[in-house]
Amino acid sequence: MAAILTWLVTDASLPPPPFQAPGNGNGASNGAAKQQPGWPSLDETAPKGGGKKRIVVLGTGWASMSFVKAFDESMKDKYELVLVSPRNYFVYTPLLPAMCAGTVEERSIVEPVRAVLGGKGKFFEAKCTDIMPEEKTIVACFPEDAGFPEACFKIPYDYLVLGVGSINNTFNIQGVEENTMFFKTVEDAARLRLRISECFERAALPQTTPEERKKLLSFVIVGGGPTGVEVAAELHDLITEDLVKLYPDQIQDVSVRVIELMDHVLSMYDRAIGQYTAERFARSGIKLVLNSRVKAVQDGRVTVVDKEGSESEIPFGACVWATGVAMHPVVRILQEKLPAGTQTHFRSAVTDEHLRVRGSNGTIFALGDAATIEQAKAVEKATQLFDKHAQTHPDGRLTLPELQQLMEEASQEFPHLREHATFLDGKLGMQRFGGLAFKAFQEANKDKASMYREVGIVDPSSTLNHDQFVSLINAIDSGLRALPATAQVARQQGEYLAEALRLADGQLGSLDELAPPFRYSHKGSMAYVGGDRAVMDVPKVGPLMGITAGLVWRGFETWSQISFRNRILVANDWARTKVFGRDTSRV
Repeated sequence: MAAILTWLVTDASLPPPPFQAPGNGNGASNGAAKQQPGWPSLDETAPKGGGKKRIVVLGTGWASMSFVKAFDESMKDKYELVLVSPRNYFVYTPLLPAMCAGTVEERSIVEPVRAVLGGKGKFFEAKCTDIMPEEKTIVACFPEDAGFPEACFKIPYDYLVLGVGSINNTFNIQGVEENTMFFKTVEDAARLRLRISECFERAALPQTTPEERKKLLSFVIVGGGPTGVEVAAELHDLITEDLVKLYPDQIQDVSVRVIELMDHVLSMYDRAIGQYTAERFARSGIKLVLNSRVKAVQDGRVTVVDKEGSESEIPFGACVWATGVAMHPVVRILQEKLPAGTQTHFRSAVTDEHLRVRGSNGTIFALGDAATIEQAKAVEKATQLFDKHAQTHPDGRLTLPELQQLMEEASQEFPHLREHATFLDGKLGMQRFGGLAFKAFQEANKDKASMYREVGIVDPSSTLNHDQFVSLINAIDSGLRALPATAQVARQQGEYLAEALRLADGQLGSLDELAPPFRYSHKGSMAYVGGDRAVMDVPKVGPLMGITAGLVWRGFETWSQISFRNRILVANDWARTKVFGRDTSRV
């Protein structure tokens, strides 16, 4: 489910205004603030009491708000909670595509931070402009865009939690910042909604030429991931269900395109889901530009290069940039303050398995898009693992059942081996049935099956020697990937950290003994593909597609709102849209 930049113009013939960096939408300005001795400290106005440890949380996105919600009232005896963000609300980002089309309203998917925080702690609407790890202090300033004089202050902390998320990645492509609309915030979705209306109204003017009309009504989405697919799907629903009635003379000139670098959309899902989505889009008239990359974006046109190297230009009235994430400025500020060599990741802060930032002496935690967990590689202990399980055999080899048991036991220390233990367990089970069942299992897991064939596992009687086992583990390690930048990961990490701090009971030096390492549990992925249909990729169930998946998706997105109030508002919006259609007013 990505973005920050947009433009807003009333005359579609005019170029969009230049990009203005917003400081950052979730936590920090683009550079560290200069130290001012006159700045007050929170300790001067609201000193801690009772020997409590102060936890300062940066950001009001998924990670931070999941932490706040899971922060138990009983923890107030040990911790003082302080939340800092330039945004005083939480936004349910999975429904931003629905918001840009008017399917749900802006106020239905946002919740005031203070309502979520309640009596658990304090909230300051301010952006973090500097972090001083040695002093265990941050500097925060009231947002400049409010029009008030500068108001900066210091907040000393015992523990700092970075939940600031990420920003958009332009990949240094010429013209992206100036000429595309990012899609990451509620403001972005609102601007896109307004831009769609502007394009249709301008296209309806009597002096608009046919060529200009086609350009105005050309909508381009860059990125074939869940966000890009859902924006295209919601835009298609808006056009075919509402705008076709309001702009009957213009509708034949409308086009929606999705540009994707890979050979199919939703590449992180099961391949069958990508195929279903492509077929669904083809029937709906949404054009997929696959195996293509954006070379440059000019005012009103995007230059695309296909896999053969051929260039082409696509004119547009609005271009949505829904691909890639980059490091948040506040994370960069922190990385520069920590010891050399401890922070080397290009996108986020490197943490251990308890989400403690490397080089921070255990006083700083990072969550969600702001964090990358440093994963231990099993190959470093491959010989030790092999010797433990092969010692009963005079020839020093592992059988397939023994390899499965080894993977299962080793997954306690190396979680990425768990899926291989599951694969081997399934392989052994399916071999008992043989025939079509086993062939179907092999086909569904062909990547893993190929990996095992390469080291000599071809049938139930296959065994592995030491060198073959090390080669297998090395191949598995090479597939280690950072956790995806999704709301699901951020939510689980926020909830985990709150529970870990509860178990630590104010003594974070004992965190290793009192709290288990963080383990991500993938619950599945889903995306809306238009026409009340959705796709779902659920572990141990497989891909689900169609109307039924659409009902499940709608119910899940309604129930997953952060508050009961939001659930009622979103459910009401679904019903309103079905009965009365979407509101296309420019307000």
